Amino acid sequence: MSIKKFEDILAWQKAKELAKHIYELTNEGDFAKDYALKNQIRRAALSPMSNIAEGYARQTDKEFVQFLYIALGSIAEVQSQLHLSHELGYLPGDEFDRVLEQSREVARLVNGLLQYLKRK
Repeated sequence: MSIKKFEDILAWQKAKELAKHIYELTNEGDFAKDYALKNQIRRAALSPMSNIAEGYARQTDKEFVQFLYIALGSIAEVQSQLHLSHELGYLPGDEFDRVLEQSREVARLVNGLLQYLKRK
């Protein structure tokens, strides 16, 4: 499969699914009432898909790599906030495990894309 637009990138597709999942989780229970954490994790969750798209649109591998590193940093931010959310009781263990693994999958895909671009 060739990539003709950023929507074709599997890492972007999975990052979008992660962002949607975070939005759904933060609309429920006590999480919905913690405006600071809710807004912060939502912003962090939007960042990977946005940076993948923006980096791809720059049309140079060097700039794409730079934006992918930013996406990885945002994924780590989401993961950190997920840990706090779990410890605060906003996310039960099974849901925490599921979304944390989802974020790790996005990180693996972004990292794979990074390695590919750096070898080109």
